[in-house]
Amino acid sequence: MPDLFDALMLARFQFAFVITFHIVFPAFSIGLASYLAVLEGLWLWTGRDVYLRVFRYWLKIFALVFGMGVVSGVVLSYQIGTNWGPYADRTGPILGPLMGYEVLTAFFLEAGFLGVMLFGMNRVGRGLHFFATTMVAVGTLISAFWILSANSWMQTPAGYEIAPNGQFVPVDWWAAVFNPSFPYRLAHMVLAAYLTTALVVGAVGAWHLLRDRENAAARTMFSMAMWMAALVAPVQIVVGDFHGLNTLKHQPAKIAAMEGHFETHRGAPLILFGLPDMEAETTRYAIEIPKLGSLILTHEWDGELKGLKEWPRQDRPNATIVFWSFRIMVGIGVLMVMLGLWSLFGRWRSTLYATPWLHRFAVAMGPSGFIAVIAGWVTTEVGRQPWTVYGLMRTSESVSPIATPAVATSLATFAVVYFAVFGAGVFYLLRLMRRPPSVDEPAPTPAPDVAKPALAGGAVGRLATEEPAP
Repeated sequence: MPDLFDALMLARFQFAFVITFHIVFPAFSIGLASYLAVLEGLWLWTGRDVYLRVFRYWLKIFALVFGMGVVSGVVLSYQIGTNWGPYADRTGPILGPLMGYEVLTAFFLEAGFLGVMLFGMNRVGRGLHFFATTMVAVGTLISAFWILSANSWMQTPAGYEIAPNGQFVPVDWWAAVFNPSFPYRLAHMVLAAYLTTALVVGAVGAWHLLRDRENAAARTMFSMAMWMAALVAPVQIVVGDFHGLNTLKHQPAKIAAMEGHFETHRGAPLILFGLPDMEAETTRYAIEIPKLGSLILTHEWDGELKGLKEWPRQDRPNATIVFWSFRIMVGIGVLMVMLGLWSLFGRWRSTLYATPWLHRFAVAMGPSGFIAVIAGWVTTEVGRQPWTVYGLMRTSESVSPIATPAVATSLATFAVVYFAVFGAGVFYLLRLMRRPPSVDEPAPTPAPDVAKPALAGGAVGRLATEEPAP
């Protein structure tokens, strides 16, 4: 068993700690940026002031979430340079350009239009402001594209050759960018971001409906969020199935760890729950459904699933962690589907806004998207071990030659600073969400548009009389 307090393990803990804080903010901002673009588009199309009020409500929250995501992301680059120097050196010719493209396309696009989006509603025409909001949303999706491409290359490397100095050198950028796992992981992550945002928006709307059932803005939030949960959660399960088939093809050891299988099976059972024991090479107290594991993963009753014993001990991921992180993610996914179905039933019965237990369930599910995203990240990254570049470069070969006390000190410092700074940020976010959507703000007044004088009967040309605060 590896020493939990050597430099390698502490460096891994540090990176895991920092990225766990970071990943929740991009997941939220990706979905929230698209939601804001939809809200503003609906306001322009219908002229209904409620969409503008909801837009202004979430715009303040988006500004804070976006800033916290940028700040927490900077630290990741610092850690790669200090704790993972050999990894940065060998993978730099491929991952460096991919991350550079993310900055040159996505980040510059977001930064260029963010100011107009936040402060320009009564300074520019409505068409330009909507364009700025849309560009910020597109920028977040482009950012996800490049980041997922880089991370997927580490999972399923392609389009490279290894130079005499050990560096991974690109020979086919198309193959490197669109590596075998990238399309599935991109779709899975973007849908996860949308679901995460929908659950937060739905929880906030439900919270305020429990206090004022007639609040029009809260009704709009809750209704839109429940549509997203009802429609996208089942799609996410299907995408997850395709992702699982891709993982079985390219990373079968990860699948064996996720499923808790140590022995190779034909007609493998689905282990619902159990305690994988890496030392004893068995899953204790397993609760199984015969043959269902093979049916789900191979789409055949007697499909073969390799067990972890097919790989040397030093090449196996930690099944104890991966087994349970995967089940947390899947369990939350099932709850999302249940919430969506319950909302459809309430909509059919015309009781969507008058069912307190549905609203309480939605409030309880508010943070579940973040938990699922983190659990999915743990499944993906721990399941890739002991490799940083799957099958080619070990994690033990990737760490910098730094002393254990130095890593421990920086880890402790990060923990204190992160809990203080981001704890305060999350506290302020919750305060913003607790405030009910305003129902007595001054009605927005029309503003001139240099591009078009009117749209949809002139009703969509209304702009807020007050500038939205970040």
